Amino acid sequence: MKAVKELLGLYLRDLSKLYEPVEIRAIFYTLTEFYADLDRIDVSLNPEISMEESEMLSALEKLQEAVPLQHITGQKEFYGRKFLVNKDVLIPRPETAELVEWILQDFETQKELKILDIGTGSGIIAISLAKTLPNAEVTAVDISETALLTAQKNADLHKVTISFRRVDILSATDFKEKFDVIVSNPPYIRNSEKGLMQDNVLNYEPHKALFVSDENPLIFYNKILDFARKNTSKNALVYFEINEYLKDEMTELLMRKKFDKYEFRKDIFDKWRMLKVWVS
Repeated sequence: MKAVKELLGLYLRDLSKLYEPVEIRAIFYTLTEFYADLDRIDVSLNPEISMEESEMLSALEKLQEAVPLQHITGQKEFYGRKFLVNKDVLIPRPETAELVEWILQDFETQKELKILDIGTGSGIIAISLAKTLPNAEVTAVDISETALLTAQKNADLHKVTISFRRVDILSATDFKEKFDVIVSNPPYIRNSEKGLMQDNVLNYEPHKALFVSDENPLIFYNKILDFARKNTSKNALVYFEINEYLKDEMTELLMRKKFDKYEFRKDIFDKWRMLKVWVS
């Protein structure tokens, strides 16, 4: 057994080259709650309190190797709910929650809705929409069988019914049903941008869900827009998360494909990260 203040000292010392002190403390408190049900207030009010150190020290070793905290705990909060995550799926980001919020604002009074989530990963978008729009019929697709297994576990965890399908959207043919909403957070980071990524992303998150070639960085948007023209109902909407550096290229793509009505939106970090397209 070790006092939590002693363990915190080890974390602050050994992780100082990877994280700022405020980040280290946040990681530490997350782990004390995860392993010992001790939240930040417990630790702050009683720093002499002891806890079993083996799991905390094991986690510290992994953190020093840039293993993401979410892979250590196996979970991440998204839109107020905890989701299972692992090496087969992306760790949820706050800007994706903003995309979900945009859709919910647009459809909060809609009674019936057919939604398709393309590249669902852990299922966070599909499940968040299904939980908040109980009358919606949600379908979610992904090329990765292992990602779909994680998504199904998350759907079971949150008690929602979603139709999961293994689909490669780049070679997908028409679906039988027509959708009112299509949403996608596809791969959009160019290979040349890898140098901007942190090791905990590069080494532990699935590259297939992140990166595209510099020669054709909008390959997924191009295909999904074509798909939307054939597989949506009248006045449908398509929502995307986008690369902040490719807003102009996205605009050119929309104009070339004759999508006349669209809206870009910035995230909380003042970056162009979201796009809504009207399909007529």
